[in-house]
Amino acid sequence: MGAGFRKLDERTIHVGDRITLGRATFAAPDGTTFERDVVHHPGAVGVVPVVDEGAAVLLVRQYRSSVEAELLEIPAGLRDVEGEPPSETARRELIEEVGMRAGRIEQICSFLNSPGFCDEVVHVFAAFDLEPCPLDRQGIEEAHMTIERVALDDVPSMIASGAIVDAKTVIGLTLVARLLD
Repeated sequence: MGAGFRKLDERTIHVGDRITLGRATFAAPDGTTFERDVVHHPGAVGVVPVVDEGAAVLLVRQYRSSVEAELLEIPAGLRDVEGEPPSETARRELIEEVGMRAGRIEQICSFLNSPGFCDEVVHVFAAFDLEPCPLDRQGIEEAHMTIERVALDDVPSMIASGAIVDAKTVIGLTLVARLLD
């Protein structure tokens, strides 16, 4: 822990399908104790499928129940297979969601989504040399998602206008655009 903070204890409040909610007690450097709710998450990956010789990417439009809206996102998924490296999860999600197999995959970043209350780490990859393969969609939301080809030149205006609002997508697309520039 940083700067003299220590975790003293944690009790589980709720165990769900994808998250666990805990109530943790911490000690500050001056000895003061305090409690915080902490969401434990298995982590996720996002993958930016690069097409058209780097001029475009494939995104998915998927319903997200937490915000009751369809969002335009990079393909992504939970790290829900025990022991599976993030790069393999990214390859699997690419096949499941957009029906593409990557000849080459490159990790471009890892980030904490909401560290004020959640320990989720998202690993973002760029996928190149794509070959079509059968889709393998999992779950009701994926069954209804659509695939959209987006020109990388259009991404900044889509972010500015609110057409793209998902954090992993903003980060992934921005970094891929820099990588390819």
